[in-house]
Amino acid sequence: MTTPADLGPVNRIVRTEPLAGHLHVARLDGTRSLPLSELYERSGRLAHHLRARGIGPGDRIGILAANSLEWVLLDLAALRLKAETAGLEPGKFTPSRDLMDRYGIGLLFTDHPEATAAPDTVRMADVWALTEPGDGPDQPLPPVTWGPKDVTTIKFTSGSTGTPKGLGATAGSIDSSLTAVQEIFEHKPDDHLFVFLPLSLLQQRYWVYSALLHGHDVTVTTYEAAFATLRRVRPTVVMGVPAFYETARRQIEARLRRSAGRTPQEVAQGLFGDRIRYMWTGSAPASPAMLRFFTEAGLPLFEGYGLNETCIVTKNHPGAHREGSVGRVLRGKEVLIGEDGVISVRSEHPVNTRYTYARPGDSERVFGPDGTVRTGDLGHLDEDGFLFVHGRADDVIVLDNGKKVIVRPVEELMKTDPAIAECVLFSPTQTDLVAVVSPAALPADLDAIAARLAATNAATTPDELISRVLVADAPFSIENGLLTSQYKPKRPAIQTTYATSLHNQEAGIHA
Repeated sequence: MTTPADLGPVNRIVRTEPLAGHLHVARLDGTRSLPLSELYERSGRLAHHLRARGIGPGDRIGILAANSLEWVLLDLAALRLKAETAGLEPGKFTPSRDLMDRYGIGLLFTDHPEATAAPDTVRMADVWALTEPGDGPDQPLPPVTWGPKDVTTIKFTSGSTGTPKGLGATAGSIDSSLTAVQEIFEHKPDDHLFVFLPLSLLQQRYWVYSALLHGHDVTVTTYEAAFATLRRVRPTVVMGVPAFYETARRQIEARLRRSAGRTPQEVAQGLFGDRIRYMWTGSAPASPAMLRFFTEAGLPLFEGYGLNETCIVTKNHPGAHREGSVGRVLRGKEVLIGEDGVISVRSEHPVNTRYTYARPGDSERVFGPDGTVRTGDLGHLDEDGFLFVHGRADDVIVLDNGKKVIVRPVEELMKTDPAIAECVLFSPTQTDLVAVVSPAALPADLDAIAARLAATNAATTPDELISRVLVADAPFSIENGLLTSQYKPKRPAIQTTYATSLHNQEAGIHA
């Protein structure tokens, strides 16, 4: 007879009550905590209510809300019904009947108060009440089994252009990723994982699943509350995008300047707590200087690589780490480097083999006939199997002399100065390079930016010289449309915003 232990992680989550660990949900207005065993019980009661509303295997609920305890309960309840979720990022989607019809959503849960008067929408504030003991049947739920190719959730690519593409994530891909990550990081009951990026990003939910599987604690918070929560929570593991760690580095450096005699490790622990075992980053390139800064401060920070279409592909970790790389390939993944230098990824259990919602031709441009994903990133594998990513194939600038410039290394050189948060290169006339930089703070430190321009040009080849720098009027942000939800620059939007200045040869700081 098949037991939960014989099944993959997703099926163990839906069939097995956790024996240890707690979920903590921290917001600026307070923290709610409960044992994972109670989370499991409450998710079962919520699942009964969803069944009463007609939700069952293959049906889909939408969650359009900020991170919350209710978000986690809804996700787990849907898994226990073999229903799909659609994680909808606030600010990118607006609750409406059109949204529900477009994505086949039977029930939409939202914290947008103006939307809940519509049929088939439920306030997130009402979800907790549905999980109270005595409110609804307590009998066991009908058992469900997730097959490897069954879609558990629709995730949406953050994308830098156009409408987000929908991608159905399979249970097999989630199982494969959770198993591979556990092999290299060995999360234990005394671990405490820290999650602050939106739960609409599937990978953030992985760490809740990890807690349910391995009995450790997990804190879920928001980006806005992350720094206020870190020291109080004292996590052992933190996952974040490079922009988060760059902000943390600037805070630590500022505190060091004000605190003579304190070491970087003491100040870093004052921000992150004193129990950090490791931290990791991905989703966008991380500068080597920033990675070294945290590691030398006693908070080892490891970079990895993956896409929505592939999930986690490679990861540096305590047992295998090489500076400058994004790590070795995880079990269940295969990295292929084409003749053009573009990275492709083949998975034993693909996330999917095509987009669920996209324009005609989008799937064919990314997914091969066997599901192999063409990433669009340039890179190489070294002799020991470590992957190095050089940049986007689309971001190679071809000058009028025929020379090709891979922009990422030059942009990273510019970002080594703490006055510069982001740098994006363009060539409006195909004769020279022009940088648009996002200042780390306002007013921008123009002298530091000019000095960094001179130092960068001194370290690059003649074809990589930057002729001038345009300093953005305000730092790039999600709110002004110049960063994606994972804090990566939106090149087309930046180019459009600064088009006039890019073509004005007099504008900016000149080399």
